[in-house]
Amino acid sequence: MRVLVVDPDPARAALVAEGLAGVEPLEVRHVRVFDQREAAKFEPDVIVVASNSPDRDTIESLREATVANPRPVVMFVDRSEAGLAEEAVHAGVSAYVVDGFSKARVRSVLEVAMSRFQLMNQLRLDLDKAKADLASRKTVERAKALLMKERGLEEDAAYRLLRKLSMDTGRPLGAVAADLLAFAGVLKGRSDG
Repeated sequence: MRVLVVDPDPARAALVAEGLAGVEPLEVRHVRVFDQREAAKFEPDVIVVASNSPDRDTIESLREATVANPRPVVMFVDRSEAGLAEEAVHAGVSAYVVDGFSKARVRSVLEVAMSRFQLMNQLRLDLDKAKADLASRKTVERAKALLMKERGLEEDAAYRLLRKLSMDTGRPLGAVAADLLAFAGVLKGRSDG
């Protein structure tokens, strides 16, 4: 496991590494301030941020980094201002622990954060797929309606025609439907203008 520890205090950062003793293979890198380029070069499996109090710049940097390259992030802070925990979670932090840092808890907190991250990431992927499927279905329905109107086809016949085009071209049904709608738009634009 590759762990990037972001902590201005080298002694506390060392405790994070000690808390992960027994994890094999393990590579821990310590930096005092979070840097996206450094994180990208190291490619950690998890990022651990430990500090007295989180600052909004670090949280914003984490947000930018996790959008570009999602990974679990754990924050151990001694104290927190109102609203910072919520900001951290929205920035992609998987676990936000206030006044609970101890080397004995590091491993279990990281394991839970990594599991939660995997679950949330799968939910995001499932949601994206569901949205894409819905958009594709809407496009297919619009293309069927166009074929029904322009060619005087029944709904089943319009669907069969789209499906045949999809199979003949080896392209997904939604892509064929989108092309048909785009082409019809071009032709309509020419006949109107």
